[in-house]
Amino acid sequence: MTKSEAQKKVVELREEIRQDDYKYYVLAAPTISDRQYDRLFDQLKKLEEQFPDLITPDSPTRRVSGQPIEGFQQVVHAVPMLSMDNTYNEGELREFDGRVARGLGGEAYEYVIDPKIDGVAISLRYEGGQLVLAATRGDGTTGDDITHNARTIRAIPLRLPDATNVPRVLEVRGEVYWPISAFEAFNKQREARGEPTFANPRNATAGTLKQLDPRIVARRRLAFIAHGFGQLEPFTFTTQYELSQRMKEWGIPISPYMKRITDIDQAIEHIHAWDARRRKLDFATDGLVLKVDRLDQRDALGATSRSPRWCIAFKFAAERARTRLLSVRFQVGKLGTITPVANLAPVQLAGTTVKSASLHNFDQVERLGVRTGDMVYVEKAGEIIPQVVEVDRDARPRDTKPIRPPARCPECNSETVRDEGGVFLRCVNPACPAQIKERLRYFCGRDQMDIEGVGIALAEQLVDTGLVREFADLYRLHDRRDELIALERMGAKSADNLLASVAGSKSHPLARLLAALNIPHIGTNTAMLLAEHFGSTDALVAAGAEELQEIEGIGPELAESVSSFLHSKQGIRTIEGLRAVGVNMIQPRKKARAPGALPFAGKTIVVTGTLQHYSRKQIQDLIASLGGKPAGSVTRKTDFVVAGAEAGSKLDKARQLGVQVIDETEFRCRAGTR
Repeated sequence: MTKSEAQKKVVELREEIRQDDYKYYVLAAPTISDRQYDRLFDQLKKLEEQFPDLITPDSPTRRVSGQPIEGFQQVVHAVPMLSMDNTYNEGELREFDGRVARGLGGEAYEYVIDPKIDGVAISLRYEGGQLVLAATRGDGTTGDDITHNARTIRAIPLRLPDATNVPRVLEVRGEVYWPISAFEAFNKQREARGEPTFANPRNATAGTLKQLDPRIVARRRLAFIAHGFGQLEPFTFTTQYELSQRMKEWGIPISPYMKRITDIDQAIEHIHAWDARRRKLDFATDGLVLKVDRLDQRDALGATSRSPRWCIAFKFAAERARTRLLSVRFQVGKLGTITPVANLAPVQLAGTTVKSASLHNFDQVERLGVRTGDMVYVEKAGEIIPQVVEVDRDARPRDTKPIRPPARCPECNSETVRDEGGVFLRCVNPACPAQIKERLRYFCGRDQMDIEGVGIALAEQLVDTGLVREFADLYRLHDRRDELIALERMGAKSADNLLASVAGSKSHPLARLLAALNIPHIGTNTAMLLAEHFGSTDALVAAGAEELQEIEGIGPELAESVSSFLHSKQGIRTIEGLRAVGVNMIQPRKKARAPGALPFAGKTIVVTGTLQHYSRKQIQDLIASLGGKPAGSVTRKTDFVVAGAEAGSKLDKARQLGVQVIDETEFRCRAGTR
């Protein structure tokens, strides 16, 4: 075959494979078998191997890169990925509808309703029709760059057809999930090989997307469905439903179950019908999502700091199962909290086999009146975490035994004590191996020191072998590389990757370190407040509890907790140990904002019409960040109105009141973004 003939054939094969992916994932109507698809793929792969200069980045054969990445980079979402409010009852659903009606001031509105897939939320960014970035939701503002893994998911197109009709920038929001049939087949393969099986599709999907090697992800046959959008440039759509149908035309999978409805009664009727239907789907779903359809009405309704006001998730009641409580074991957490966990006779619940469930604390044990040997009812909190919720007292055997709090720690045999409130039982020995393991895992967590690879198994080995007894020992592991390599399932490459991650964590800002130290009641936000206010551990240690309380957001309990830790023997030893191995103890100071950086300070600004460079949410966020107050209606107190294409009644009102009107170009000049 000549090169020109090969080039023609390569183009034909790529298009045929893309069409087959479209029919399979978007239309759910495949026309060829998996074997036929694999033959086409192999034919294309062989031609590209024979003529490597014909390879393009968007070829179907380029989905899986050959090498693992070193770690995940964090990216900032162009438009925040907010969470949504949820409810479990019809009354609250009607209250939501009432708020929408009031917020829209009597305007007619419609909803779209769609099953809520129990997967992992991600954002896909296309520029010029090419996939350039895939990111997890993360904290809603910042997520992990998982482009290398997303490319392996055949349901996600690498290139959108007919890019001339696709927005120049298109951010697609949706869920990655593991189809139940594929998940069960994968578990059977693991079981046959004598490997542990995964507990449920949702957790397994999250774990899969965290893999550094995309070849592992490719073998697991994950899927994707779009349910929303982020940044769109230009923004030319009127409704969610319209945009979703266009996404389908572009080859992006959308839910075939999305429906447009006219009122809340129809929504509730639809929800009742779905409660039974959802169990027959090939993906896990715990409810339905109700969204206002018109995008301009969404802008008018706006959002709180946490969630949009134009959508809500209705969640079905958790499934229950009845089984016997065989025994109780006691787990020790990072702060010494001892939690009772029920060992159960295996029972099927929400698609998985449940063998254990949380009893939360000993007050809960007393409230339930539960005893070893009881028949109990188990539910999954949020469809994920099993918990004992009720005892079938009518079925209680004669030989049940009371569940008594342990007088001594089950791990180190130290004395246990109750908190002042009497709710939590704790082991007070800071050298307890179980506590060290949990503290170590937390210290290495993504939002703390971000040391990749320190999970349950490795933390246990590091502590049990004596390699790590305190946080500072992590930074001495480079001197014990041979012992590290000898650990189970470690090896030279894994050891070197771990050591590199440990070394890299030394330079993290102080806020990360404070969040990692396991100080009671101190999370990432509080750690940031403390780090930015004091700038160094020395300044923080020198401050008393009263000085700490002068910081907005730091109350007496938090101040006492920080002060007690930093002046305790354990706290002093921990800080000095980390300082000695070179861990950073400084928080970089933010640069002062330059004069004139808040051009809209104190100004009330209204935006109307369609803009070329901003969505309504983007321009409102920009106005707020530059000191202004974005408003939804024009009054005499409005400083000026930004008018885009097809501006309506707000423009008329501005002219009537004599309020200044500017166009988008003038706004960009004033904002300093032009």
